[in-house]
Amino acid sequence: MVSQGSSPSLLEALSSDFLACKICLEQLRAPKTLPCLHTYCQDCLAQLADGGHLRCPECRETVPVPPAGVAAFKTNFFVNGLLDLVRARAGGDLRAGKPACALCPLMGGAGTGGPATARCLDCADDLCQACADGHRCTRQTHTHRVVDLVGYRAGWYDEEARERQAAQCPQHPGEALRFLCQPCSQLLCRECRLDPHLDHPCLPLAEAVRARRPGLEELLAGVDNNLAELESARMVEKEALARLREQAARVGTQVEEVAEGVLRALLAQKQEVLGQLRAHVEAAEEAARERLGELEGREQVARAAAAFARRVLSLGREAEILSLEGAIAQRLRQLQGCPWMPGPAPCLLPQLELHPGLLDKNCHLLRLSFEEQQPQKDSGKGEAESQGGDEPQSRREDGAKSERQGGIQPQNRDGAQTPKENRAQTPQEDGAQTLKEDRAKTPQEDGAQTPKEGRAQTPLEDEGAQTPRGSRSNKKRKFKGRLKSISREPSPAPGLNLEGSGLLPRPIFSCSFPTRMPGDKRSPRITGLCPFGPREILVADEQNRALKRFSLSGDYRGAVPVPEGCSPCSVAALQGAVAFSAGARLYLISPDGEVQWRRALSLSQASHAVAAMPSGDRVAVSVSGHVEVYNMEGSLATRFIPGGKANRGLRALVFLTTSPQGNFVGSDWQQNSVVVCDGLGQVIGEYRGPGLHGCQPGSVSVDKKGYIFLTLREVNKVVILDPKGSLLGDFLTAYHGLEKPRVTTMVDGRHLVVSLSNGTIHVFRVRPSDS
Repeated sequence: MVSQGSSPSLLEALSSDFLACKICLEQLRAPKTLPCLHTYCQDCLAQLADGGHLRCPECRETVPVPPAGVAAFKTNFFVNGLLDLVRARAGGDLRAGKPACALCPLMGGAGTGGPATARCLDCADDLCQACADGHRCTRQTHTHRVVDLVGYRAGWYDEEARERQAAQCPQHPGEALRFLCQPCSQLLCRECRLDPHLDHPCLPLAEAVRARRPGLEELLAGVDNNLAELESARMVEKEALARLREQAARVGTQVEEVAEGVLRALLAQKQEVLGQLRAHVEAAEEAARERLGELEGREQVARAAAAFARRVLSLGREAEILSLEGAIAQRLRQLQGCPWMPGPAPCLLPQLELHPGLLDKNCHLLRLSFEEQQPQKDSGKGEAESQGGDEPQSRREDGAKSERQGGIQPQNRDGAQTPKENRAQTPQEDGAQTLKEDRAKTPQEDGAQTPKEGRAQTPLEDEGAQTPRGSRSNKKRKFKGRLKSISREPSPAPGLNLEGSGLLPRPIFSCSFPTRMPGDKRSPRITGLCPFGPREILVADEQNRALKRFSLSGDYRGAVPVPEGCSPCSVAALQGAVAFSAGARLYLISPDGEVQWRRALSLSQASHAVAAMPSGDRVAVSVSGHVEVYNMEGSLATRFIPGGKANRGLRALVFLTTSPQGNFVGSDWQQNSVVVCDGLGQVIGEYRGPGLHGCQPGSVSVDKKGYIFLTLREVNKVVILDPKGSLLGDFLTAYHGLEKPRVTTMVDGRHLVVSLSNGTIHVFRVRPSDS
């Protein structure tokens, strides 16, 4: 590309696509120039002409076609001259593969000329050596420039040939254009000059160019200034577009995180309401059972007394009846006097009351507000503002306005929680009642007492912004089913002892999907998960004896066939193969289900944890207190006892991808702990503290930075530990929709996949601590 203000060279013009038609993409033929200065073949323009107009294929400008047709458009003599030069360099007539002399046929007839070795730049003829020598000796041509043909074809004389090139008159072949008719602005040869333009003032071409060049250069300078302004405007527009895209990406992320917060709050309220419902039903059933027991006892007593009286009256003799008459009458009167039907028991039927905003079609929890983008006058100031994280005043005002309209305003850029008055609220202007003051709260870590309500912590209590206990009402309030006010924080992490420092990963909900397929005969029981290819997981469904493939978005990708009668338990993906345990056997199969080998395991263990080593060519399996490692051929590569103690029972196993030594993590059911070992089985870290809540440790997963995610099924939690096995706090709780989590796996080191006991899978994106 030629830079602005510089003149293109002849070589650039000849070697570029300047001489190609943009319509047919071939070399221009009979080039015609439109008023927009774009040049095309005459025949190509004739095909575009429609109804007296045509549209330029490049700038899309509509151009009227002259009455005489497209042939009346100006001929581009500049392009014609360049084309003549290109054709001459490419060669004309060839004889035996060599250019022939152009003068020899004129003197001695066809077929008598020799091969051309020179070229006259003035006549534009190829000459043999004899004709070239004679050309230099005649009176009319002795001033002509005759050059070597090889050098001419190589482009050595392009500039000189261009200077000596003359444009030919289209009306008089062989005549060069020499004059410019000033009134007509038309180029003339000598023949044209003598006939219709004889009385018109005409100028030689050189003189006419000298007279008109300054005006054209002045116009060109003005266009160059316009180009500079257009370039500046284009850069400003690009910067504005980049800012728009950046802000759109930021707002899109905020929308996702706010929506995730709303969903989590809704799931937490769902758990709360269902818990209240279960508690109410259990209490009512207990009271009903007590009343039923009392009524049944009274009924038995009354029936027994009545049966005895009937027997005496029907079977007794007169003396017998009279002797028992007093006792029977007294007992029957006593029974008649008892309150057989107690007062009606209070029956409180549960009713769900929804927040009015949920039923309002015009209710918008999320709403966008738009503000005019102001140009950045001081880049340094803008940079300081972007680093400081302070929003412009106009944005804050618009944010407050959008909140009053029912929208949700995001946080400041530095991630700090927005002030209380700027937090998102559900629409209360539409007649909605004041939201509940009671906010749910999860049990605190390490044995902290669970509140009576047992509710999950809301996002407003994240980032240390918890409401003081004194401000809460101790009086129980009737649940109204309303959405609580939430912030944009993507994932509260209750109980994290480093929460305020922002040093821990945080979960961002991605999606949730069921694993039951139409062909399944039973409800899924997921006992194993592992990554399987890019953004894909392999699910071991023990109940349906299947290995199912799903994408991270929940799309079903089919199944990996398993041997007949096998119920896969734990599963791991290796290089081009799948390893899984079933009963007391370890299998290695290909993705199409072909069994490569199987190995018998100890019968003393109900299930065997399987894990792929980071190299991808070995598989480890826990067997009766020790770990066995097999290679791809099925040979036992190594065997070790974690910590040198055979009294460990590993029920979950995963290798640390960040450790080149092959460190691994296991859940020890025998010792009720989480153990971290090196590649030789030596314990380098172990946790068995109160953070496990007395539960047996379950499935373990590890992210790309070595953080350990441990499943505690009994308390509906996934806790997080550092790479050395020290507990850091809760990562997922019932607040995030966990209901008896069973198995987890980490995909790409960034997505934590959690399976629940009901066969549902939740996918969370692990937000790094330094994000």
